[in-house]
This record gives sequence, structure tokens and C-alpha cells, in this order.
Amino acid sequence: MKAFRSPHNPIIEPKDVTPSRDDFEIIGVLNAGVARFEDTVILLVRVAERPINGNSDVVLTAVYETSGKDLVIKEFPKSDPDTDFSDPRLIVRPAQTYLTSISHLRVARSKDGIIFEIDDTPAISAANEYETFGVEDPRISLIEGTYYIHYVAVSPLGVVTYLMSTEDFVNFRRHGVIFCPENKDVAIFPEKIAGKFYALLRPVSPLFKKQDIWLADSPDLLAWGNHRHLFGPRPGYWDEAKVGASAVPFKIEQGWLEVYHGVDRENRYCLGAALLDGAEPWRVVARSTEPIFEPQADYECEGFFGNVVFSCGLLREDDTLRVYYGAADTTICYAELSLQDVIDSLNL
Repeated sequence: MKAFRSPHNPIIEPKDVTPSRDDFEIIGVLNAGVARFEDTVILLVRVAERPINGNSDVVLTAVYETSGKDLVIKEFPKSDPDTDFSDPRLIVRPAQTYLTSISHLRVARSKDGIIFEIDDTPAISAANEYETFGVEDPRISLIEGTYYIHYVAVSPLGVVTYLMSTEDFVNFRRHGVIFCPENKDVAIFPEKIAGKFYALLRPVSPLFKKQDIWLADSPDLLAWGNHRHLFGPRPGYWDEAKVGASAVPFKIEQGWLEVYHGVDRENRYCLGAALLDGAEPWRVVARSTEPIFEPQADYECEGFFGNVVFSCGLLREDDTLRVYYGAADTTICYAELSLQDVIDSLNL
């Protein structure tokens, strides 16, 4: 599918962001939630950082300790045969897996949606037992004047989805865990449907190796139930390994359009689209048989974790979808897609 990539890409790079501590370095800015606030485009950017390491024989990472309410540095010798460093994102020990970085969320603001001013300090960072390995991949749903931020919280307890809200992107209110382990890629619909809130989610089944998209509903955004399976990977397609929600669903004439991510057996992340029924969002009307956006540019194919385009948010402007996405888990980029082209890809 034809896509416009900004000539300014990447629009935000690690060098553009100030680390939260002098002894840390930024290794990735990625997977930003997106919203419009008054006349400003807001990105809630995931910032991945790690301790500066002067010793090539060890791997360092940081963990939030609830007792001291601060980050502590942990050291892992590369020579330890019991430690697996094969995935650059993980430190796998026999009794515990750690992340090689810790993430927080940072606010960036722009008038034109391309050139951003980035806050010097984190907006949301690890603060409790569910977030000791960091906070990641926010989505933002504007519901009745309040911006609800749902993000991934990581700790030895597992991967959960946490809910916060704000009305100004300065003051934030925590509401707690809304989906327990293992659950991520949650996207809350921006309006009620027949009096209920709805959310897409992606639970993980270790026994059957399932990573499918489900749907749940809620009376109050806090208590979620009536879970239903929505759709999963398709053998032989671009999304044959796993799928997960990307952007918050938005309403079009034909129903609810969801831009989601899919992964193939080579760990290549692409974006596709699914159309859900407008009144009964548990009914999948159509899915794109080919990606609507895929890694092609050098900055999408090479980086901390290459061959990745991953979006947590987009803005619709008439027939244009303004997509903000993480490229190779390293930078934030911008692209535009035609809404009509996306709809046509569904073969309705």
C-alpha cells in the first residue's frame, strides 16, 4: 500500500531526549500514545534507558525497588553460562528474567505534528510493585473530556495493563491494574456502545502458545468482564505468528476500524487493519490480507530490534491517517496513509 513517510524521519531519536539520570543513557524512543489536546499534538513517548556501562564483560540494567522508591542497578557477567543474552531485550536467568532496559513515559508536544518539544523529565515512571521493570507502550483514549492512558506495566509479577487519566497532560491520576498477567496491547474504545465501555486486549496462553486479540466490556473502565475471543494469527499470512492491537479503534461509516500489528515467523512486525461491527464489536467484518504498512526504510529495518514498525496511536484527519510509530524499537517516525486505501484493502 502506498504510504507517505515524513522526510524528517525519524522525528524523535534517542539523542533528542534527556536521560532521567546522569548515569543513564537512552537506547530507544518508541511506541508513543497519541492525542490532540487543544491545538497541540501530544505524544506520550516510551523512553527506554539503561545504566551507562564502562565494562564490556558485564550487562547492566536498572530495577525499581519499592522499599527505597528508587532505581537500583543490577550487574550480570556475560561469562555466566546460566544467563541467556541472545535476545537484546532480555536477560534470562534460571529463576528470573530481567529487561536490558527500563522504560518510562515522556510527554512531547507539537503544533504541526512533526517537530516536537520533549519534556526534560518523565511524566509516568515506575512507582509500585507492578512497574518495577518499567512502564511501556501507552494508548490514549479520549472519553467524555478525559484522556484515559492504558499502558503496559512490567515486573516479576508479570505483564499487566495499568490505567491512568489526565485532563491536561500535566497532572495524572492512577486508577490501578485493569488486566492481569499476561496481558498487553490494550486499546479502549473512545465511546460507549449500548451503554458499555469496550476494550481490545491481548492475553497470552503459554500452554497453547496463543497470542490473539480478545474483547472485553466494562460498566466503569475499572471492572472488565464478558471476555470474548476476537481473532488470532493466520497461517501463511503476514500476521501468522501473533497479533495485537495498535491504535485505539475509531468509528467510520462501515463500523469500527482497528489498525493492529502482526508478526510473522521471522519476527517482522507490520501493521494491518480489521473492521469490527459498529453495534456489535465482537463481530469481525473483515481483515486486510496484506499489510497496510511494513518495514522498508533503513531506520525501520535496522536498529535495536530490526524489521519493526509498531504503532500505539494515530490521528484521523478526514481521509488521512496520521500514524506515529516506533521503528526498529529505536526511534519514533511519522507516516500518512489514505483511509480509503485502508478500507479498500479489506475487500468489503
